[in-house]
Amino acid sequence: MTPGPFLHTTPDEVLTETAEQQVTIEFNDKTTRQFQLLLPVSIDVLLDHPATYDAFAQDEYMPYWAELWPSALMLGQAIAQRSWAADMQVLEVGCGLGLSGLVALALGMEVVFSDYDVAALEFAARNARRNGFNQFVTRPLDWRCPPTDLKVPLVLAADVIYEARNIDPLIQLMATVLKPGGECWLSDPDRPHKHQFQTALKRQGFKFEALPRILERPNQPTVRGTVYRILHGD
Repeated sequence: MTPGPFLHTTPDEVLTETAEQQVTIEFNDKTTRQFQLLLPVSIDVLLDHPATYDAFAQDEYMPYWAELWPSALMLGQAIAQRSWAADMQVLEVGCGLGLSGLVALALGMEVVFSDYDVAALEFAARNARRNGFNQFVTRPLDWRCPPTDLKVPLVLAADVIYEARNIDPLIQLMATVLKPGGECWLSDPDRPHKHQFQTALKRQGFKFEALPRILERPNQPTVRGTVYRILHGD
């Protein structure tokens, strides 16, 4: 593990072949919107590249950003069903392809896409532009090193506690970047250490709601998970 911030850039040579995936999200006014997502054709090509082996040796890096995970859909669906203040600034942590941020943009928010792979940020930005949005910025970010120059009322994070070692750094990130009274909406497919996450939140003084979610898609397994609405004290 690297002692300081770790950033990586997946080489362009393994990102030349792309596919498009369409996602439909229903909003709280009963309207639906289709989002067009550009993504690498296969994560296996990224996994087999020497740069990935080197990055894994340095920091146990894996190119998880290159797939659209069920938790991202759960989070996008959840925030689409709420009403939000106009022009709210939101930080998406570990944005990957940027679906949650796209939903936030559709809701009129201003989005900071962040990830520790610069290639993920490039895909998130391309996806934002191809869906007609421009009120966003990108920021390379290792969530273990929270920025002290950014304060937001809302943080979004999808499927980021896939390893227990991520829990404490993510909670510290929330404490650092959330404004008083701010919220973090975090989705998780009910991984085995969810109780460890909930205990850590309570220990750090965060209140939260655990909102059960069921994701059903044609010809795919049903996925159960939780969207956490985590509240930063005033």
